[in-house]
Amino acid sequence: MEVRAEIKKLQARLQVTTVYVTHDQVEAMTMGHRIAILNAGKLQQVGAPLEVYEKPANLFAAGFIGTPPMNLVKATLGPGGNSARAAGFEMPVPAAARGSAGEGRKVVVGIRPENVVPPGREARGQTHRLALTVEIIEVLGDEVVIHGRAGEDTLVFKQDPHRPAAVGSVIEVQLELDSLHVFDAENESRLGS
Repeated sequence: MEVRAEIKKLQARLQVTTVYVTHDQVEAMTMGHRIAILNAGKLQQVGAPLEVYEKPANLFAAGFIGTPPMNLVKATLGPGGNSARAAGFEMPVPAAARGSAGEGRKVVVGIRPENVVPPGREARGQTHRLALTVEIIEVLGDEVVIHGRAGEDTLVFKQDPHRPAAVGSVIEVQLELDSLHVFDAENESRLGS
């Protein structure tokens, strides 16, 4: 962290453009004005850190940026492409992705941990309720990372450390629908805007 801070100070003082290569996504997000994500030598996405985080172009970019990583749920689109059926639960597709693909299409729904809202925290926008069985609790001090199972999928999210769920308990979370991401399962590209 100290080295990152010193490099940022040096860049600001010297007013120079710098190309910084790293495998550490935290370094890329905290140090870059613009970041480029490469996979096997191929450019996946270029943009401001927050832009890449909020609108990943494909599954690789989605899974690379974020800690804990984005939850990736394999699903099949329902009638009109308005819902996604995973193994054991169904959820609405975000408005931005509706109609971009037809019924039966295989997709991967990306859900950032902060968009899985536990009880006691206010959700934003349209939501979908989902019951999760708590499997693992990771206490990190200022937050608790919960691994909860819905059907055959595990969703990871954060919870207040003073009110953690118990292992084995079932809690009802809310998925913030406008923040979900939908990717084509075959070509791994983002669907919708």
